[in-house]
Amino acid sequence: MSHKAAEQSRHERRQRAEQAARASGRRRRLRIMIGTASALALVAAVTAMMLTSRPESSDAIRTAPEFTLTDTGGSEHTLAQHRGENVLLYFSEGAGCQSCIVQMGEIEKQAAAFEKLDVTVLPIVMNTREQITADMTANGVTTPFLLDDGTVSEAYGTLGKGMHAGLPGHSFVLIDRQGRQRWYGEYPSMWLAPQDLLDEIRSNLSA
Repeated sequence: MSHKAAEQSRHERRQRAEQAARASGRRRRLRIMIGTASALALVAAVTAMMLTSRPESSDAIRTAPEFTLTDTGGSEHTLAQHRGENVLLYFSEGAGCQSCIVQMGEIEKQAAAFEKLDVTVLPIVMNTREQITADMTANGVTTPFLLDDGTVSEAYGTLGKGMHAGLPGHSFVLIDRQGRQRWYGEYPSMWLAPQDLLDEIRSNLSA
């Protein structure tokens, strides 16, 4: 091979090596860009989840909307018949939401504490009797659930606040002896420790 041909061959090899290096650099930069975009998307998703899972509450006082609902045992309940006692409405997605049923079971365990505060707990769901009683039986929950068609959930502002647009969120509404709403609490995490719930009740009844 002549000197000129050898030089040309070396030049071509250098060019190929430089092209390969540039291509490798482009691929590396692309991977970094994709990784950065994915990380930013993950951060945004986590942030959004944290923001949407934050509890919301209101201590605005208003006349509690009246209602008439039938419970899983066939008994009819009106808000008016509970006048003269404090009432806690517990809205949830009910059937299919394990933490929702467990929440009611844990509330039942604190029956003496609720009775001391003269608070009657009325759980409300938008399920059929068959749906919710199956979950009640599976979890040993005995408190009758009131069956709502969405009217009461909407009147109390909890409809669509949970994971499903057509169902109530994990919400509590405290109504005093005079029929006034004293507190509303929304818990997207689908849980509120019973002791924290009792603390909210004490605080808002004494306000």
